[in-house]
Amino acid sequence: MNDRRYDTVPMLASPRCGARTRCGGACRAPAVPGKSRCRMHGSAPGSGAPKRNRNARKHGLFTRAAMAERRQVRALLDDARKLLRELK
Repeated sequence: MNDRRYDTVPMLASPRCGARTRCGGACRAPAVPGKSRCRMHGSAPGSGAPKRNRNARKHGLFTRAAMAERRQVRALLDDARKLLRELK
């Protein structure tokens, strides 16, 4: 057998990353010393979007006007479905 003793207490006691995973759970990786995120979630220098990022909403899908238009179309379709059910 292996007689080595691994001391994992310092790593287990270290602060955890504050990021959320895609499924909503917390990231369980240890945070980089002096930071609140792990190496995969933004502790690298210069990571993240640049200041005043103009490419963030390039497509305009989530502008207020586009969302209001989609709400109106959805309401119109709902009204049309109700009218078709009543005519049957």
